[in-house]
Amino acid sequence: MEKFANKSQKKRSCVCGVFTRAPRIKLDTDGRMQNEEDEEAELEVLAEFSHPVPWQKIEAQGLDLDYALLFSKEEADALFKQLEEEVMYSTGEEAKVQVFGKLHNIPRRQATYGDAGLRYTYSGRTHLACTWTPTLEYIRDAVTNATGHTFNFVLINRYRDGEDHIGEHRDDEKELDPVCPIASVSLGAARDFVLRHRDARGKRGARRLEPVKLQLAHGSLLLMNPPTNTFWYHSLPVRKKVRLPRINLTFRRILLISRGEEPANVWSL
Repeated sequence: MEKFANKSQKKRSCVCGVFTRAPRIKLDTDGRMQNEEDEEAELEVLAEFSHPVPWQKIEAQGLDLDYALLFSKEEADALFKQLEEEVMYSTGEEAKVQVFGKLHNIPRRQATYGDAGLRYTYSGRTHLACTWTPTLEYIRDAVTNATGHTFNFVLINRYRDGEDHIGEHRDDEKELDPVCPIASVSLGAARDFVLRHRDARGKRGARRLEPVKLQLAHGSLLLMNPPTNTFWYHSLPVRKKVRLPRINLTFRRILLISRGEEPANVWSL
């Protein structure tokens, strides 16, 4: 069911963690190319890099993922250490989640950062974004440079060890821009990431589709492209043999929606 392909076989390639998209050729009225200078400039930039970072495409029915190592081990180690010093995690009522109308302690630590005034509602609770820290800005900008997408919000989950986890869910909240992928950066212990099609969940699943299982490495970046979150649930299950902590940062683009406006309207933009 899973299909893997190097990103260089698609319409864009990746060099040193930076996507370089296939040149967009425009023709003038005489049918001649207009962007020869742009193409030459792009080739000069590519010539500066000598260690390409391969991307993998992971596809299934309604599933579209891109995976790569964004940071070297040394840089990932340094970023993890800096985040441990900078990030302030939620406490008290903010550290609880609503399930079937009842509040439960979250089996991990969470924090929300982003542009001023942004709010994000999930699991029955609304969270106000804290101001970006220098390290979060650095990682956000690295993700933007690697993907071509801009992000204004990040949800941070810290897992103390393999006992901490997150159950099956979809990131399909109304505030999220439906045309923007969710970019997931992993730092620390490698953990299994499991995706399951919505029609194959439970013992009475309507379809027989095998789950997709990935191991997210230290310093890696996973892009969950549309329409993945429409059809697939994802989770980070308990792994008791994992003894080390992990920090996961999921960068998102939140829409500034007026009260009473339906997010579906963004499709017409």
